[in-house]
Amino acid sequence: MNITFVLNGKTVHAETAPDENLLSVLRRCGVMSVKCSCDTANCGCCTVWVNGKPTLSCAYPAPRADGQEITTLEALTEEAESFAAYMADEGADQCGFCNPGFVMNVLAMKRELTDFTEENVRTYLAGNLCRCTGFASQHRAVAAWLKNTGREAAEV
Repeated sequence: MNITFVLNGKTVHAETAPDENLLSVLRRCGVMSVKCSCDTANCGCCTVWVNGKPTLSCAYPAPRADGQEITTLEALTEEAESFAAYMADEGADQCGFCNPGFVMNVLAMKRELTDFTEENVRTYLAGNLCRCTGFASQHRAVAAWLKNTGREAAEV
């Protein structure tokens, strides 16, 4: 079946099977930031935004993307690079495989939340798994970034 969606501001026409996931279609479209790690909607590595909301693309049926707006890390490079510097400073980038999904959720969190308490931040980012860092360095990076972008966070 043919679907049409907006990918990072550009209209895309793609062929998909009725049971195919969005992650597979995006990879065929050349989107390399979207990673397949667990393939069970548990790790967050495949996070994209569908109409501005974080969505696990490995669990999102591609046909549902028809007529939707899909945003990937490629469309958010300036803001992502700003946050990535904080991750590097805290040693939170280690192998980097989970970083794109984590960054997508951090950027969405900044847009969505108004109260950046430790509990709210940890809850929002709970769906992101990292096998390298143990999360402390990632949470320090988030707290520092929020503080320096004018969104003070409680100790994260």
